[in-house]
Amino acid sequence: MYKVLVTGGAGYIGSVLVEALLNRKYNVTVVDSLMYKQTSLTQHCHLPYFKFIKGDVRDWNMMKPLVDDADIIIPLACVVGMPACKKHPELTLDTNQIAIEWLARNTRDNQKIIFPTTNSGYGIGQEGIYCTEKTPLKPISLYGVTKVKAEEALLKKGNAVTFRLATVFGISPRMRLDLLVNDFTYKAFKDKYIVLFESHFKRNFIHIRDVTKSFLFAIDNFDRMKGQPYNVGLSTANISKKELCETIKKFIPDFYISESEINEDPDKRNYIVSNAKLEALGWIPSRSLEDGINELLKAYPIIEASNNNFTNL
Repeated sequence: MYKVLVTGGAGYIGSVLVEALLNRKYNVTVVDSLMYKQTSLTQHCHLPYFKFIKGDVRDWNMMKPLVDDADIIIPLACVVGMPACKKHPELTLDTNQIAIEWLARNTRDNQKIIFPTTNSGYGIGQEGIYCTEKTPLKPISLYGVTKVKAEEALLKKGNAVTFRLATVFGISPRMRLDLLVNDFTYKAFKDKYIVLFESHFKRNFIHIRDVTKSFLFAIDNFDRMKGQPYNVGLSTANISKKELCETIKKFIPDFYISESEINEDPDKRNYIVSNAKLEALGWIPSRSLEDGINELLKAYPIIEASNNNFTNL
């Protein structure tokens, strides 16, 4: 079976994806620095085809033999999100861009790379116009810039599929509460109110298990997908922050939504996205925004009892 190398595999997406890969009986090696002290992969340690290495993807001497041995490489290791990248700019550049450019130079043409970038690269879109894979990329944050540069290197190499992910939501063993749907739903659950800045700003969203589904789809359809980028999101969830809160309010009727005209959201991303290119190949998401909100509300009483840090800061 395939030998799969997953960097950052103990993170928010990786903790769900690794389980799905192991369910296929792939030989999975995970490299992760565990910078958030997460223990999300311990349940797999009994499996003979699972291997974990605590390490840094910037360590080329460690990475080279691991890369050489892999059939499939899924580089998830990344400083994610505008606030975390602003806090750690040098680490962001080294991990998000330089390490991926190194990977592009050090892989063989017959190896498969599946890389998650972000539709943050679209920056500020035009009202009413969907961003497609042909839309010029205009990232407005260090996070977006480094991911766009990394994607460029891999697509030039030609042995990669890149996924421009919508804003991800849902439960993971390495949970994050600093993602928009997760955050707003938690505020509704805990505080019962929210103050929105620039509530008309729109984004696309996608459930974490549908992100995993897209990676498995790319493995199964690699030859007809390689060398190209694909948007991955819920076509029914190109919505504004206010519309998101109104959807959450259906589950928590006493959730109070207030809008402020004074302050600004430091995250200026505002766009809608077409996912038609990937859908045309037969991929379809299986979980709605409402499914994710319901799942989050089931989990939050458990999460609230924990002292863990459920952010990337």
